[in-house]
Amino acid sequence: MTAIDRRSHSQSTPKQRPDSEPPIRYAFGATAMGHVLVAATQRGVCAIALGDDSKALVAELQDRFPAATLIHDEPGVADLYGRVTAWMETPGALVDFPLDIRGTPFQRSVWDALCRIPTGQTVSYSELAERVGQPRAVRAVAGACGANALAVVIPCHRVVRKDGGLSGYRWGVQRKRLLLSREQEVTAQA
Repeated sequence: MTAIDRRSHSQSTPKQRPDSEPPIRYAFGATAMGHVLVAATQRGVCAIALGDDSKALVAELQDRFPAATLIHDEPGVADLYGRVTAWMETPGALVDFPLDIRGTPFQRSVWDALCRIPTGQTVSYSELAERVGQPRAVRAVAGACGANALAVVIPCHRVVRKDGGLSGYRWGVQRKRLLLSREQEVTAQA
C-alpha cells in the first residue's frame, strides 16, 4: 500500500484555487525511470512526472497549472527532489514529504482507493470503480487515473485491464511495467 498520512498533506479542488496561483518551483533529473520532474508549491509537492524529454515535462506542468508562474529552481527544490527520488527507490515506503494534492472530490476518492492497493498488487479499472462505489463509472475512474499529477505516489500504475494486461499509463507502459516489476520484487523479498 502507498502510505500517505493525509494530515500532513494539503488538498484542494479546482474551485478553491484562485485565478492566479503562487509560483510553482520545479527541478528535474535523470533516474532509472527516465527524467523525473518534481514540482512544489509552498504547501508541498504538487506534481511528479516521468518522461524522456525534460522540455516536454515542463510543458506538461505548464498545461496542468496554466495560471501559475513556473520557476526552474534546482537548489530550491533539491531537498524535495532528493526525497522523492529516494522514496521512488523504496516501493511501499511511507511518503515522508509534504504533498499538495489537487483534484475534484471524485478524483480524490479514486486516488484514495489507489493508495489502498497494496504494493505489488494490481486491480482492474472495473474493480477500482467498484471500490469507489461507482461500478458503472469505469471510464470516469480511468479518467481520474489519467488526471493524477503525482506519478508513483498516487499509484495509478497498479491499475490494469480486466485481462491483466498493461495499458493506459500516461508516463508510458514500459515505465508501468518497470514499476510493477520492482514492486513485486520488493514484496517477494519481504
